Amino acid sequence: MPRPIPLFRVDGPLMVFGGPYSNLEATRAVLAEAVGLEIPAERIICTGDVVAYGADPAATVELMRGRVHHVVMGNCEQSIAAGSADCGCGFPTGSTCERLSAAWFAHATRELNADARAWMADLPRRIDVEIGGYRLAVIHGGVHITDRFIFGSTATAIKLEEVRKTGVDGIIGGHCGLPFTQAINGRLWHNAGVIGMPANDGTPRVWFSLLRAEADGIAIEHRALHYDFVTAAAKMHRADLPKEHAASLETGLWPSCDVLPLKEIHERGAALEPGSAFWPRPLRSDNAFHRRRRRVSKITWKRRRTRLRVSIRCSRNSASNPRACNAPPSTA
Repeated sequence: MPRPIPLFRVDGPLMVFGGPYSNLEATRAVLAEAVGLEIPAERIICTGDVVAYGADPAATVELMRGRVHHVVMGNCEQSIAAGSADCGCGFPTGSTCERLSAAWFAHATRELNADARAWMADLPRRIDVEIGGYRLAVIHGGVHITDRFIFGSTATAIKLEEVRKTGVDGIIGGHCGLPFTQAINGRLWHNAGVIGMPANDGTPRVWFSLLRAEADGIAIEHRALHYDFVTAAAKMHRADLPKEHAASLETGLWPSCDVLPLKEIHERGAALEPGSAFWPRPLRSDNAFHRRRRRVSKITWKRRRTRLRVSIRCSRNSASNPRACNAPPSTA
């Protein structure tokens, strides 16, 4: 018999983040933010991959278990709990990402005890949250495929089909490592980003989000998090983990673009700026949702490259944009 989908309701701001990635310093920092914002553990949700690249898988799991009430199973938890030979990340065969993942996966497997693995095995693959009368499905990658990469540039039809599978008002997803917010035919797709690794934007900052119910919709804040990345990187070196991932914590650039679509490759090294989005009240008629022939996708958190200090919801700063995997820079 299928496991019932857990549901919780919030009556205040909801904190969302993904991918602690065994980065204990970043995890401590985001939970300190929650304390400062007076957000209790029952209003925090993680979109999975508690363990990955960093040096402290066991300590990160222990901290998350004690301080976060809602955690979705990521592909890393799924693979470690099952005793798999690799992380199940969905990396292309023979890619740099696949090669580097072997080292940190072996490290995490060695460090985690049976109790931690049992906790991972019991995590739900989907959690629903009700906020302001809207119901959102929180997943890791895809609804049925945990390691499915869904980016901001992923086709609208793919996102729309995933939302339809849930039967709810929208999706909060993870896995891809990059924050974005979109409205698709009135439904929501939101990715808060991850806290364990920078957003490939040339800065060491990491990302989380806050969702607040308002009278006519949901207000969403994409927030940057500063933390002690120097210590986190040094610990990775001492643990003999891949130097490429340790360097990423400091440079803010991923060691490979293997999994990225062309648009996200072009945006590599362009610094994200904190911003806000608003998702208005969606149509409540399922018939209206399914009847629409034209798929409409609206990016509600704009990410433009600019050197100007102007009043916009969100911008990308291209002042220090390095070559992006031999691809020309974006002019978007």
